[in-house]
Amino acid sequence: MNAAARGPALPVSLPPTMPQFPDRAWRHAFRAWVKASGWRLEGELPDVPKLVLIVAPHSSWWDGIFGLLFKVALGVDISFMAKRELFRWPLGGLLRKLGGVPIERTAATDVVGQMVARFHASERLWLGIEPEGTRKAVSRWKSGFWHIARRAGVPVLPGYFDYPRKVIGLGPLFHPTEDKDADIAALRAFYAPFRGKHRGV
Repeated sequence: MNAAARGPALPVSLPPTMPQFPDRAWRHAFRAWVKASGWRLEGELPDVPKLVLIVAPHSSWWDGIFGLLFKVALGVDISFMAKRELFRWPLGGLLRKLGGVPIERTAATDVVGQMVARFHASERLWLGIEPEGTRKAVSRWKSGFWHIARRAGVPVLPGYFDYPRKVIGLGPLFHPTEDKDADIAALRAFYAPFRGKHRGV
């Protein structure tokens, strides 16, 4: 299937309530790169100000590169968690510009509580999390994303890599229920058709 038949690589406009970067020249440069690469975005960006974005399968360090390129090309301000120590000079400023959120990760610290508090204090926040937590295949996902979404009262947006089709995709919004195990099983089942660079979910 050629590029024209598959549709545009990126949407022309963004939903108004989602967090966005300013429209600058480098954003246009990254959009040109995405179009030239043959990769495209599949699915719709939801018009909601707050959500937890989960991305799988995570099987290669290329996932982070493609994810960052698409994030900048789209102009979507997606935050991610990183330990507080990384935000010192010289990386601190760059990490914050890229969406980094400093987290205290000592044994006595409630990381979920820190992110829930940030959601409550923010007008707009999209938080990206890799539920597998590693590039290796795992039998169980980490449940932190579910606890954050549930306690913050925000939906989960399932995002996926599908390397054979050169697609980064978005599924429908998922609203967590009281049954954590059933919710995570349903989300994992959604990912069954998709394959990362080295494996599926």
